[in-house]
Amino acid sequence: MADIARRTDHRYGNRPTMKDVAARAGVGLKTVSRVVNGEPGVTPDTERRVHEAIEALGFRRNDSARVLRKGRTATVGLVLEDLADPFYGPLSRAVEEVARAHGALLINGSSAEEPDREQELALALCARRVDGLIVIPAGDDHRYLEPEIRAGVATVFVDRPAGRIDADAVLSDSFGGAREGVAHLIAHGHRRIGFVGDRPRIHTGAERLRGYRAAMEDAGLPVREEWVSLGSTNPERVSAAVREMLTAPEPVTALFAGNNRVTVTAVRTLAAHPSPVALVGFDDIELADLLGITVIAQDAAALGRTAAERLFRRLDGAGGAPERVVLGTTLLARGSGEIPAPAA
Repeated sequence: MADIARRTDHRYGNRPTMKDVAARAGVGLKTVSRVVNGEPGVTPDTERRVHEAIEALGFRRNDSARVLRKGRTATVGLVLEDLADPFYGPLSRAVEEVARAHGALLINGSSAEEPDREQELALALCARRVDGLIVIPAGDDHRYLEPEIRAGVATVFVDRPAGRIDADAVLSDSFGGAREGVAHLIAHGHRRIGFVGDRPRIHTGAERLRGYRAAMEDAGLPVREEWVSLGSTNPERVSAAVREMLTAPEPVTALFAGNNRVTVTAVRTLAAHPSPVALVGFDDIELADLLGITVIAQDAAALGRTAAERLFRRLDGAGGAPERVVLGTTLLARGSGEIPAPAA
């Protein structure tokens, strides 16, 4: 009962200090500092008493002052769009592994695709003195980061470039990947191909739409207004857009899905359609190999790793103008994109 009383008496948020350790061990504050920092000049018996006090109190050294004296906090921030999106799992893990190899801690958070929240989160990380930032932008105006960059916060953008500032960026070839995916459908005889994509203000959404249009133009094919649907990746919106394209007076025979969330909804919607419809999605999805879904795959881990390595090169003093690195994509033909167009 006494143990329970002691635990319930504990006041969370009041961490023991070196002063508390010194009082319990019956030594001076400087002696505790020497023991904690591994400095000489302390007798074995005194060192033992200090360690016993540290263990009894649950004391942990506060590294903030020490690292700030060096001008670095050994932390970097990662601003993601949506932590629930499977695409960001391997990306985040790759950033974390690079940070760990450099002796740094990664702190991440989600903007929930909201520009205001992105800004709030990025500036909150800067206020906590992170050495650098990796940002997957939700907004298209990043001038709010200019004072932080001038103050020495290394910043790299991933998946989409920064808006209205010059900054390092690591991107996938959204234009080239979409162009290849749509050309693949055309090669299998399709002439009426629908595009369901993200909001056009988002860089990746705009680039993939541009790739779709380029492939259609390369083949001398028209793009009807009713074959293109842009907007949120909300399943209700995407499903309604797919059904509209399939029941129009001139229905599409194939679909290109602009990202992984669109692809998942398209697969579910097409499952209820009476005749086969070819599908190629941008981004791989879980179980796509078992379901036979043809995709344009990005290497999310390579994006994260490349961005993190670039960030730490900047932190190590690499100069030069901001650079844009574009990584290639891969067409994975699994069956859904190889369904031939119906006979005329």
